Amino acid sequence: MPPTAPAPEAILFDLDDTLLDDRAASSAGLRAIMDRLGHPEFSAARRLWDVQTDISFGAYIAGRLTLEEQRRERVRALAIQAGHAHISDEHCDELYHLYLSAHRSAWAPFRDAAPVLGELARSGLRLALVTNGIEQLQRDKLAVLDLAAFFPTVICADTAGAGKPDPHIFLTACQTVGVAPERAWHVGDQLQADALGAMAAGLYPVLVDRHERNEGADVWTVSGLEELLRAVQAARPPAPHPQVGRAADAGL
Repeated sequence: MPPTAPAPEAILFDLDDTLLDDRAASSAGLRAIMDRLGHPEFSAARRLWDVQTDISFGAYIAGRLTLEEQRRERVRALAIQAGHAHISDEHCDELYHLYLSAHRSAWAPFRDAAPVLGELARSGLRLALVTNGIEQLQRDKLAVLDLAAFFPTVICADTAGAGKPDPHIFLTACQTVGVAPERAWHVGDQLQADALGAMAAGLYPVLVDRHERNEGADVWTVSGLEELLRAVQAARPPAPHPQVGRAADAGL
C-alpha cells in the first residue's frame, strides 16, 4: 500500500541488506569457514548461522555479550554442527577473521542503491545512516561501495549507546540531522529492529523485503528502492517553476 505519512524531510537508511547485499557477502564468509571446518551442507549451515546470528548479535546489542563473545558463539555453533564438539576461543577468533576477510571481498551494493540515493539527495532530502553494525566497519563499507558521500551523518549502535530497535538511536539520528521524528522516514530490512523500532520512535517505517522474508507484515513494504523513490516523489512534488515572461506581459 502507498504511504500515508507526511512528506519526509529526512530519510534514515539501514545498511546491510538494505543498501549492501549482505546476504551474498555473509554467504561468502560462511563458505570460507565451512571449508576450514569440513562442513558439507551449505543450506543447513546457512539456516543455523542466521538463527545463531539473531540470538548472539541480539545479545550483544542488549549488552549481554561482548563483540568477541557473540562472534565466538556463532562460529562455535557452526563448528558443532560440522562435528567439532570442542573448539577454543582462539580458534573461533581465527575462523571469524577468515569470515570477515571473505565477507569484505564480497561487498557489493544493490544496483538500485546509488541511483536512488542520488535522486533523493538532489531533491534536498537529508540522508543519514542508522545501523547496528560497528561504526568503523560500516564506514569502511560505505567507502568501498562508493556511497559515503550520501551520508554525512552515520549513527551506529556502538557509538550511539543503544541499538535498534531502541528508540534512542533513531531519535539521536533525527536530532543530528535536525528534523522532528514525525518528519523522518526510516528504511530497513528488519521487521523488529528497523520497522517496529522506527515506529516506536515516531518515525515512518519503510520495510525493504528483497528476499521475501516478511510477507504479511503490517507495515509498508517495498521490494526495492525504486518503489521508495516513487513514493517520496509523490509525497514531495517538485516546486513549480516560475512562469517566464509573466512580469513582462504585465508591463513591469
